[in-house]
Amino acid sequence: QVQLVESGGGLVQAGGSLRLSCAGSGRTFSPYAMGWFRQAPGKEREFVAGLNWSGGSRYYVDSVKGRFTISRDNAKNTVSLQMNSLKPEDTAVYYCAAQYRDSSYFTLSLVDYWGQGTQVTVSS
Repeated sequence: QVQLVESGGGLVQAGGSLRLSCAGSGRTFSPYAMGWFRQAPGKEREFVAGLNWSGGSRYYVDSVKGRFTISRDNAKNTVSLQMNSLKPEDTAVYYCAAQYRDSSYFTLSLVDYWGQGTQVTVSS
């Protein structure tokens, strides 16, 4: 069992930055690929960024490429999402996710563990 707890959300103006963190407890992080999803009001939860077991492979959806950076520290059981040049359309609840497969690409059905979510609001 892996427990995931996100932090770092908040309110920021367009063009600003936020850094989300996800701390894991229970089993060690290292066998799991880690990722971030987001869900805006009235919309489906969507995959944003992922990182494989070793951290050598990253995946970003087109809408965040060049603005978001995912990283992990297996020694500390943490994964982070640095979000720069934020836009109002990035407003959503952001969820940390873990999957027990060596791939940086995530699909909803293959996620093994979820965090509780953290709100990110970008004002225009």
